[in-house]
Amino acid sequence: MKLFKSLLIAALAALSMAAIAQEATIRKNLAERLPNLPAIDEVSKTPMPGIYEVRVNQSELFYTDAEGNYLIQGSMIDTKARVDLTEQRMDKLTAIAFKDLPLKDAFTIVRGNGKRKLAVFEDPNCGYCKRFERDLMKIDNVTVHVFLYPILSADSGEKSRNIWCAKDKGKTFVDWMVRDVTPPSATCDAAAVARNFEFGKKARITGTPTIIFANGTRVPGAIGAEQIEKQLAEAKP
Repeated sequence: MKLFKSLLIAALAALSMAAIAQEATIRKNLAERLPNLPAIDEVSKTPMPGIYEVRVNQSELFYTDAEGNYLIQGSMIDTKARVDLTEQRMDKLTAIAFKDLPLKDAFTIVRGNGKRKLAVFEDPNCGYCKRFERDLMKIDNVTVHVFLYPILSADSGEKSRNIWCAKDKGKTFVDWMVRDVTPPSATCDAAAVARNFEFGKKARITGTPTIIFANGTRVPGAIGAEQIEKQLAEAKP
């Protein structure tokens, strides 16, 4: 039994050393041959034999062979399971723990009992955000944390300030997004909006709306009421 355990440990150690050497080869060859490729964060095996995932910039994915002779950009599909493995991986990499959101820099809209929750990063001048807000009006029993995220224009910053500084932030926001009622001019300490911008950069939030559900699932882009309900039902923090 001792001999078996010793052999097993030795075999595992050999496999580990081989994996380290393989990763080193991929890193070295890609760095030398593609000097403009961002620094590699991680190299890992994929379910496809002989193909490795190369992760850069936190959440950008490429695929390569064992020697780094080829680099592929695109989606890896499991045809048997009919699953986009790249999309699954991206969902995991870009997930944001709800507890890590700086909720003090958001304002809250509660509908019904507010038991379900989501957060959304929105630019006041984003047409897709307005469409999302119209669909969100159909959802009951939800708490919505709105992060103003002005990335489209200078006017987006002005509108964000006016909304943030309004006496009733939620009403002013919904009036603008759903009813096209221009937010009245207002001033106050709007540093929260700037902090949202910095948080979004670090979290790689590049478009609006970006929706985050209680289980950390991130959904980029506007989704309809039916999809919102589905995500809320699946989101178990």
